[in-house]
Amino acid sequence: MHTEAVILSGPQALSVGHVAIASPDANDLVVDIHHSGISTGTEKLFYNGEMPPFPGMGYPLVPGYEAAGEVVEAGHLTGFKPGDYVFVPGSSCYEDAHGLFGGAAARLVTPASRAVRIDPALSAEGALLALAATARHALAGPENELPDLIVGHGVLGRLLARLTIAAGGPPPTVWDIDPARHEGVLGYEVCHPDKDERTDYRAIYDASGAGSQLDRLIGRLSKGGEVVLAGFYSDPLSFAYPAAFMKEARLRVSAEWTPEDLSVTRDLIESGHLSLAGLITHRRDASHAPEAYAQAFSDPDCLKMILDWKGHA
Repeated sequence: MHTEAVILSGPQALSVGHVAIASPDANDLVVDIHHSGISTGTEKLFYNGEMPPFPGMGYPLVPGYEAAGEVVEAGHLTGFKPGDYVFVPGSSCYEDAHGLFGGAAARLVTPASRAVRIDPALSAEGALLALAATARHALAGPENELPDLIVGHGVLGRLLARLTIAAGGPPPTVWDIDPARHEGVLGYEVCHPDKDERTDYRAIYDASGAGSQLDRLIGRLSKGGEVVLAGFYSDPLSFAYPAAFMKEARLRVSAEWTPEDLSVTRDLIESGHLSLAGLITHRRDASHAPEAYAQAFSDPDCLKMILDWKGHA
């Protein structure tokens, strides 16, 4: 089989073309993707050629780990059926391109174990399940404190704030230096960091991906407080030891979601406890992917860009 897909052949060399995909087996699903999201974190690093060495990386590459669509073929061992609507965190089914992510395609083949059934009424918002599960993973765990400060009011920061409130925590403070991103709040407040004088935060969750401000965050902790690195950082991180020593600061790195995070987050969304409303700000037909990626990575007003693949399979 062949499919139409986004192909990143090198830094800032992106196009839409056809690639061969592997034949499915009894444990696989064939999914026609309706919508895929563009990540302004990891995918931007690949696009700019700034991604540190990572297992499985290389060009040409099909990007994308935020995809939702309809099952059109289901192997007899999968437990799925044609017509099921699913979230898929990418695929490695491509025979002539790397599939480290692999979700930005009109059709893909994936093991059923990687797919999650979702309500088709979510439509394009279904592609946001990966980001929501990433936020949930950062918060989950019996020893983890809910954030009282979140840095960055992009999509990840908003999801962290919404999940904190859904978990019964007090509304967190959110920092963002861009006044335009002070909008879109749901039960919490956003301010510029210079307007906040607090230095007693117990749990600061950084969703900005800007490792250069680590010293500033440590200075805002209470004694024994924690900074959670919830973004993705391409440059080496460092901090001044004396301030961290005085604060007895703790640092925690939050990695990608687990299957449990995906299923729990899906249930929160479908029960109405977590809203994905207002997070998608831009949509483009997949045929305009080069322009869509460029805008997603350069336009500060673009929180989340979605590619529409319907009609391309």
